[in-house]
Amino acid sequence: MSAEAAPSPAAVDAGLAAAVERLRPELARLARELYDQPEIGFEEHASVARIAALLAAHGVDAEAGAFGLDTALRATAGPPLVAASVPHFAIIAEYDALPGIGHACGHNIIAAVAVGAFLAAAPVVADLGGRLSLIGTPAEENGGGKELIIRAGGFDDVDAAGMVHPSSGSGTSSVLGQRTTGVRRVAVTFHGRAAHAAGAPWLGRNALDAVVTAYQSVAQLRQHILPSDRLHGIITDGGAAPNIVPERASALFYVRSAEVGQLRELTDRVVAVLEGAALATGTRAEIDVDPVPPYLPLQTNTALTARWTEAFAARGHEIPAPAAPPQGGPSTDMGNVSRLVPSIHPSLGLGGPDDVFPHNAAFAELTVLPAAVDALVDAAAALAATAVAYTTDPQLRAAAAAEFAASGAPSRWED
Repeated sequence: MSAEAAPSPAAVDAGLAAAVERLRPELARLARELYDQPEIGFEEHASVARIAALLAAHGVDAEAGAFGLDTALRATAGPPLVAASVPHFAIIAEYDALPGIGHACGHNIIAAVAVGAFLAAAPVVADLGGRLSLIGTPAEENGGGKELIIRAGGFDDVDAAGMVHPSSGSGTSSVLGQRTTGVRRVAVTFHGRAAHAAGAPWLGRNALDAVVTAYQSVAQLRQHILPSDRLHGIITDGGAAPNIVPERASALFYVRSAEVGQLRELTDRVVAVLEGAALATGTRAEIDVDPVPPYLPLQTNTALTARWTEAFAARGHEIPAPAAPPQGGPSTDMGNVSRLVPSIHPSLGLGGPDDVFPHNAAFAELTVLPAAVDALVDAAAALAATAVAYTTDPQLRAAAAAEFAASGAPSRWED
């Protein structure tokens, strides 16, 4: 296609929006089907099968079980990457649910947005000489699927990536994008000595006391950490019966920080607390740091986010002015991807009440209402426009790359 014949960006965006609109019934059905059959991390077999079937219905072959993960998925459009000059954008899908409360984080919306954006943008990107992938990433909630895919080389040939995450209210994140915390998990099992709790308690060493001491001590750390840091945990095993001194008890803690260095330091402080609880109770602490990969703080690429915002605003959405980064917040393994390649992760309001926030069962119900379907269609069109713009606009690629290089942030977690 000659430069003279190339359509304008506005015309391309309009064509992509029309393509996504034609997909509306199928995307709404996908979001509903995932909602109706939620699957937790690494168990998303039916979810992946539904996505692969929808892609196949549009002539796209998808590889389920990609990257050595049973519930990962990959589909690609465009020429093989035989030269570094072929720009490659990856659209990221998530589809795992939360235990007990289903798609209360809206990953059914994330999947529908990603599939819609890929199907709309793939033929355009391929025609214009770029490369586009849809990468389905399992277990964002509990297993760090994106980091596992990174370790398997799944992003080695990717130049930039993007996804959209639903949130409360009707607005969206600012041009600056949202900031997330990194998170590390610290699991602990205390080993004591069983005894009759009434007949001979002096013979016992109470592992539950150790867990309670650890829990309270971690709670006391909270008044001495940065406002952007978070500590929280649960007791996962508290013993077998009240009349048996618990010889084994366990807990799981999440350590969050907006800075990688602080994440390491705060984790060390939590580990010291757990060791102190064992010393205080005469038990032994078995500590497992990072039973799943750490999630790194998200590094939003503002050049790419601005392009998404432009396309999303053209759909009739009001974009708020840039705001100061929030004090703390949730975590995502998209942060790991964002440290590897320029990435976007804008939030998407679903038209519900501001006080219905993800990880509440009521939020799952919002994801299948008409307002949520409208939002996901608009977000898919904007994400498709961003992917096409990245693969066709050298100036956008240069701006995204320069910003990424200037960040100076570590690209990988190093133990």
